[in-house]
Amino acid sequence: MFTTMFWILAIWFVINVIWMYVKRDDQQLQKALGWVNVVAVIAGFWAYFGATQVAGIDTWFNILNYVNIVLAGTQLYLGYRNGHSVKHA
Repeated sequence: MFTTMFWILAIWFVINVIWMYVKRDDQQLQKALGWVNVVAVIAGFWAYFGATQVAGIDTWFNILNYVNIVLAGTQLYLGYRNGHSVKHA
């Protein structure tokens, strides 16, 4: 389960980052990706602390979990930020 969850989260991370970059201005998509990423973070920590760890990837799994927290925060910020920008002359 540990290895399977790692690879699912790793593939999701790559797809998520690409999608986030391509659709930077789509606030609805950023919100959706952010909340899906929150679920991925919860599942990732649940698998990390609940399953028997594999020595080769346990450090990378932990790093992936923390990077996903940063990514989810960024996506939620982009999704919920105020859409009106102030331009100074």
